[in-house]
Amino acid sequence: MPMRILHVTQTYHPFLERGGPTVKVRAIAEGLMRRGHRNTVLTSWYGRPYRSRRLDMNGVEVVYLRPRAKYRALTFNSGLRKFCRTELPGFDMIHIYGLYDLLGPVVAHYASKRGIPYVVEPLGMTQPIDRSLRLKRAWHRMFGSPMIENAALIIATSRQEEGELLAAGIPRSKVALRYNGIDLDEYSQLPARGAFRSEWTIPPDEPVVLFLGRIIPRKGVDLLIDAFSQAFPKRGRLVVAGPEGEVGYVSKLREQARAKGVEERTIFAGPLYAGAKKSAFTDCDIFALPSRYENFANSVAEAIACNRPVIISDQCGIAEFVKEHAGLVVPRDVPSFVEGMTKLVSDVDLYNRYQRACPVVASRLSWKELLGGQEDLYSRARSHSAAH
Repeated sequence: MPMRILHVTQTYHPFLERGGPTVKVRAIAEGLMRRGHRNTVLTSWYGRPYRSRRLDMNGVEVVYLRPRAKYRALTFNSGLRKFCRTELPGFDMIHIYGLYDLLGPVVAHYASKRGIPYVVEPLGMTQPIDRSLRLKRAWHRMFGSPMIENAALIIATSRQEEGELLAAGIPRSKVALRYNGIDLDEYSQLPARGAFRSEWTIPPDEPVVLFLGRIIPRKGVDLLIDAFSQAFPKRGRLVVAGPEGEVGYVSKLREQARAKGVEERTIFAGPLYAGAKKSAFTDCDIFALPSRYENFANSVAEAIACNRPVIISDQCGIAEFVKEHAGLVVPRDVPSFVEGMTKLVSDVDLYNRYQRACPVVASRLSWKELLGGQEDLYSRARSHSAAH
C-alpha cells in the first residue's frame, strides 16, 4: 500500500560537501518515489542567503528550513515546530537520519504525541566518537535516548553497527538491518580511463592509490600517507580527495607528506563530485580507506561499482562484502596497509580476481534490491506502533 513518508535529515542535496548521508537520503527518497510512495524531505538550508523554501526535486518534495543559529553541525531551525504541528499528521511513516541535530528529536516528540510511527537510522552515531565526547554523551542523555526509546525500529546499516546497537542495550526486536546501497544506473556508464591522470599529470603506467571522503582524523589519511611512503618508496601517486572536515587538517597532512618524502607524489585534489569523482575512481588502481570507524563506508561501495579493488580497515561496516571478494580487509595499522597495498600491486592474479568480482558485489548493494527490504521495515514499524 502506498505511504506518505517524511524523511528527516540534517543535510540534503545540493549540499554534497556535508558527507555521505546527503547522497543516501536522496537515493532512498527518490527510489521509494519510483516504487509508488509520496516522499517529503525535511532538512536545513545551508546556502546563502539562509531562508526557508519548498521545492520539488525529481518527484520528491523537499522542505528546507532556515537555520537561525548553528553550532558546528548542529542547527536551530525556524519553522520546525509549526511544521510539526500543522503538517506531521499527514504522514504515515517518519524516517529520522542521524542523532546530533534538533530536527530529529523535535519531530520524534511530536510524532510520539500524535501516535505516528517513526524509525531512526543513527548513521553510526550511537557511540560517541571523534571530538566533543562529553557533549555528545550529554546529548544522548537529553535527546538521543528518548528519541531511540520511542522509535518503532532502529535501523543498522551493517552487522557491525547492529552489534553496537545491541551492545548499547537496544532490544533485538527493535533493531533492523538494512545495508547502504548504491545507484547502479549512475555507474552503468563510466568515463574513459585517462582523464583524471591527464588533469593531474600522472603517467598512465604509474600506480595510483585513491582516498575519497571527508578529510577528518577518523578517516585515517595520516596512516595512509605513512603506509604509502613505505609501499611506494620511489614511484606511485597517492590521491587524497574530499572536503576538509576540520580547518587546518589538510595543512597538517601536507606537512606529514613532506616529512615522509612523498609530498611531490601526493595530490590533494579537493572535493570531487559526479563525473569528476567517477573519473578519479576509474583512473586509480587501488581505493584505500584506513578508517578508525565507519558504520558502512559508501565510498568503498562506489569504488567497487567502478571495478576498483579496495583495501580497507576492519573497522568498516562494509568489510563483510569486501573480504575475499572485492579486496583486502586488514587491521588498522601501517604495516598491514603496507603489506596489503604491496600485495595488490604485485599479485596480478589476485588483483584481477578481485576486479572480476566487483560487479557481483556491487549488484548485492543496489538500491533497487535493498528498497524492497526498506518497505518491509516500514510495514514492520507500523505494525509495532499499532500494537503499542
